[in-house]
Amino acid sequence: MSGTETDDHLPSDGDPASVHLIVGTTRARIVLSGEIDADIGPELGEAVAEAEASGLPVEIDAHHITFMDSSGVAFLARLASRMPHKVRILRAPPTVKFLLEVTRIGEMLEIVDTDEGFDVQ
Repeated sequence: MSGTETDDHLPSDGDPASVHLIVGTTRARIVLSGEIDADIGPELGEAVAEAEASGLPVEIDAHHITFMDSSGVAFLARLASRMPHKVRILRAPPTVKFLLEVTRIGEMLEIVDTDEGFDVQ
């Protein structure tokens, strides 16, 4: 590596994204972590379809999101518009809260700073 090489040419050390769906007795929870961007679009779509099929209210555990771009915001907007119950966002980090405020998507969601726990069957 030369002394003139910039950080743009270094390998990315970002957190890999993950999407997990947990279906409980009273609600479905989508747990997001890492970098939420267009690369995980298919996984997000699959989780939404399964959550929607459960017929339960949906919540998003956002505590471990390290980055979110416009595709993540669009995902939340689509989810909020498709669900019959208001989608809850749990423990969103400041950067996610900022994006939800600036885009006004937060008005479509219930943003909660705590996590009441989760009952699994």
